[in-house]
Amino acid sequence: MPARDPLAFIRSHTRLRPVPHAPEIVLHVADEATTLWQKTEEELEEIGLPPPFWAFAWAGGQALARYLLDNPETVAGRTVIDFASGSGLVAIAAAKAGAARVLASDLDAFALHAIPLNAAANGMADRIATTGENLIGSEAAMNADCVLAADVFYERDLGQTVGDWLAGLHAAGRTVLIGDPGRAYLPKARLVPLATYEVPVTRDLEDAEIKKSCVWTFR
Repeated sequence: MPARDPLAFIRSHTRLRPVPHAPEIVLHVADEATTLWQKTEEELEEIGLPPPFWAFAWAGGQALARYLLDNPETVAGRTVIDFASGSGLVAIAAAKAGAARVLASDLDAFALHAIPLNAAANGMADRIATTGENLIGSEAAMNADCVLAADVFYERDLGQTVGDWLAGLHAAGRTVLIGDPGRAYLPKARLVPLATYEVPVTRDLEDAEIKKSCVWTFR
């Protein structure tokens, strides 16, 4: 069931704030995860929904955004996909770093409204397109120069699928960067860290106030 007014819902349950580890970027973020999660399920009249990833600046996304802002040559002039974009944080960082085109993908309908809202708040509305299609195995991903993914290795099956897909893109010559604090299903044995950051995070999400997070690529 679609939300009655996703933009109104997002605006009423979030506040525009600078991202702690990438303060050049502002996002509409929520104060508290559990409350928003409950309100999302009430809005959609559905129980058991995934967490509202779109409403927070997660550790891996902050790390990857910081890396792109500090190393703009990584994406400058290139076509970029931000997979499972959530708030659009990494997509916005790529656009700010000079990417020619950015496609932000997410399966969450709220994220598909939050991403343009956040892009506009950062003056990047005309640089970032969104899609609700599953891009795993897609021609769009294979045709991109660079594929970015942050905080996607939460679940075993999804982690395996995404890891294999990203490894295939890397083998085909695409630049693949992953932002992750070392979650359970991150395929560390296949990766090398490019940069490490101490990222401020929301305690009720990460059970910590600072989370060591890395930007990774495939060996």
